[in-house]
Parts: sequence; C-alpha cells; structure tokens
Amino acid sequence: MPKSTRNSKKYIYLDYAASVKANPSSVHDEGVKAKKQLQNARSVVAVILGARPEEIIFTSGGTESNNLAIQGVVFARRGRGLPHIITTNIEHPSVLETFQMLRDRKLAQISIVKIEANGIVDPKKIRKEIKKNTVLVSVHYANNEIGTIQPIKEIAKEIRHYKKSQKGLLPFFHTDAVQAANYLDLNVNQLGIDLLSISGSKIEGAGRVGVLYKKKSVSLTNIFGGGDQEMGLRPGTENLPEILKFSAALQLVQKIKDQEAKKLTKLRDYFFHKLNHSDILENTRIVVNGDLKNRLPNNINITIPNIPSELLVIELSALGIMASAKSACKAGDGKVSYVIKAINKNIKETDGSLRFSLGRQTNKKDIDYTIKALSEILTKLKKWYIPTPA
Repeated sequence: MPKSTRNSKKYIYLDYAASVKANPSSVHDEGVKAKKQLQNARSVVAVILGARPEEIIFTSGGTESNNLAIQGVVFARRGRGLPHIITTNIEHPSVLETFQMLRDRKLAQISIVKIEANGIVDPKKIRKEIKKNTVLVSVHYANNEIGTIQPIKEIAKEIRHYKKSQKGLLPFFHTDAVQAANYLDLNVNQLGIDLLSISGSKIEGAGRVGVLYKKKSVSLTNIFGGGDQEMGLRPGTENLPEILKFSAALQLVQKIKDQEAKKLTKLRDYFFHKLNHSDILENTRIVVNGDLKNRLPNNINITIPNIPSELLVIELSALGIMASAKSACKAGDGKVSYVIKAINKNIKETDGSLRFSLGRQTNKKDIDYTIKALSEILTKLKKWYIPTPA
C-alpha cells in the first residue's frame, strides 16, 4: 500500500488535464494551496482599492476588464428597454469601439461627450447627457495619449446628485484606470465609482493580467461562457503565476507612487523647459497637447507641424530613443490620432504627434539626449517638411 503524500516526501502530480500548474479550482492539496494564493492576491488588490475581495475580478488585461464592465452592465438589462450609455470622445479604443459596437448592433443608445480644448471633460456636460434609461457612464481616469487626468470625483458627484433626484441606483459609473495605477489614488470609495479597470501591462514587474473592480451592488452579466470562475463572471482557469506578480507589483507601485510622481513631474517639466529654450525647437512651433497641470507626471505629448508622426518615431528609434505617435492599439492605421483631433480641430494629416512617456529608470541625461536628438532630427528634416516662415 503506497504511503500517503501527507506522510511521505514523494510527490506525484497527475492532474495535467486540469492544468500544467496547480488549478485553484481543484480540490486536491495542490489545488487548495493554489486557491489560497489566489485569495491572498485578491485580498492584496482589494485593500489597495478599498474594496472587498469578492469585488475583485481577475481578467486577461485592461481591454477585457473594460469590455466586461460595459457589456456586462448593458446585457444585465436585457428585456427592460434599450439602455443608454455615456462616454467621452478620447477614451481608449477598448471603450470607444465597444460603445460603437453596442450602438451598431442596436443593443444600446450611446452619447459621446466632447472634451474641452485642454483634454479634460466638463462634468456638467456628462450630467446633461444622463437620461431615464442611462445605465452606465464610462470615463477614463487618465488619457493614454495626452495624459490628462479627468475629474472623476466631480463626475461621480454629478451622477450621485442625479441618482438622488431620481431615487434610483442608475447609472453606474465606470472608470478605466489603466494609465492611473502607477501614480494616482485608486481608492474606489474616495473616487465614488462603481466599476474600475486596471491592467498589469502598464505596471513594471506585473504580469499580463487585468482587474475589474465591481461594486457589490452592480449587476453584471457574463460576456463569456465556459466556467464559473471569478464569481461566475470570468470563466477559465486563473493565470495564478501572473496574478501573483500583478498583486505584488501593484502593491509596490502604490507604495512608491508619491515619490515617483514627484520625481517624474520634475523630469517632465524639465523636458518642457528644454523644449521652450531650444532654438531649433522654438522655430518649428511645437505644441504641447493637453493640460499642463492636470496630467500624468510621466506624460509628454507634442505636435510638430508638417512632419509625419511615423517618420519622427523612426528617426528617434534610429538614435536609440523609443517613443510613440499614439496609442499602440492604433499605431498602424496611418491616421492622425483621434485624441489629438479632439483637442485640435486645425491639425492636418501631415502634422506629427509624439508621445514620450517616462518611467522608473528615466533620468535627466535621458531627457538631455532626447532633446538633442530631436533638434538634430528637425534640423535634418525641416528643409523638406517644414515651410520657411514668410
């Protein structure tokens, strides 16, 4: 008779059909251990967000979290008339295109509120769009391209006032906090939101995992089939190794967020200062996109007239500087960013925009080198692309 594994050093794993690594849904010892690790990670995230562990849903990333929040709310109201949902015109594609898909399939009415010239939405304009059949408002915490920080607390206040006047629970308020997780407060109670999305892909050291916070009072319908994991809202075996990395990394960035924000704000402002005091850069009339104060500490987004974005990115890359023209989700479409168009109606297809996003390893020497490289690039290109002033 073989000895029990409890009293023997022998270990034989014969549950590979369930998962190559231990499955938190399995009832054997390894499954129980995995489930405990999953619960601990969920509790860590819940503490950071000021939420309950059962309000934390692990997903594959920010895009899935956004889709689950938006579609989940809409589908939960099937059979009760056509629901109405509200967002802004500079949201991440995973929000904007989900809204448009729901409209095109006649599953929801949508309102898209235009932001102001500084890249920030007016909370009063959100309030004006709320109707009796409005079930969701979705506004990102910080923009992924121009870094502007939205007045989430003020928007939440407007929604609360509406709900109080109607003595109802709707609309729910969702925020895409993917870009905010490194630098801003994520406490859902302080923000006044009902749903919040985060992605590990934007957090250094985190796994390829996302989180959706869902307030207990929010009703969501699962948008996938195939299992009852994650409170029945996200079927499929949880990616435990990545979830553990994510929870540890989120804990770290929230611990150091104030000191990192202070350091990167200085570097960001130093970059802007150098832009304003470089002769070649001044001569090309570079425009800074988005509000200079209410923006992420690591974000620098500029427009350079008459030089294509892709060419600027390639030229910088050749000098060892990795920057981007716009959201990676839209990097290959060859069009001017819809976010930049939203704040600058006069922008032309030939105008180039650049996003420089700083990180933990960025230092002052990096900024100096980048400014010098940009000056050299513009000196080389201006004879072909930048008209000589009259």
